[in-house]
Amino acid sequence: MRIEVFHSVPQQALEIRQKVFVEEQGFQDEFDDIDSTAIHFVLFDDSDIPIATCRVFKDVIKNSYILGRLAVLKEYRGKSMGSFIVEKAEEYVKQLGGEHIKLHAQCRITDFYNKSGYTAFGEVEDIESCPHIWMRKNL
Repeated sequence: MRIEVFHSVPQQALEIRQKVFVEEQGFQDEFDDIDSTAIHFVLFDDSDIPIATCRVFKDVIKNSYILGRLAVLKEYRGKSMGSFIVEKAEEYVKQLGGEHIKLHAQCRITDFYNKSGYTAFGEVEDIESCPHIWMRKNL
């Protein structure tokens, strides 16, 4: 396993997000302007196949780094790939001087983030008919 860090959105990340969020989950507004300024992480398996991705960006209004667009290809889920890439993204943010990180999680997967030390706050919001909630973790 290896992770590559990109300062512009790589094709591998776009393809993983297309499969997971658009084709599997039906989101239509998956790609946005943040992609052009975010730091992107791609996890490759031992055969050099891209299997997971996420992105991180600094939100000056929220005074925090935001982790988002975490996606793991279906056949690799349940094998701690999501936890691994989140941990590497957190380490990167810590190296940048970040003291905490926030994310806007689909409510159905908050247990995944709870296990990684995130706690929910605020109100549940509807994003494309999918309930989301903000979560935070001190680094």
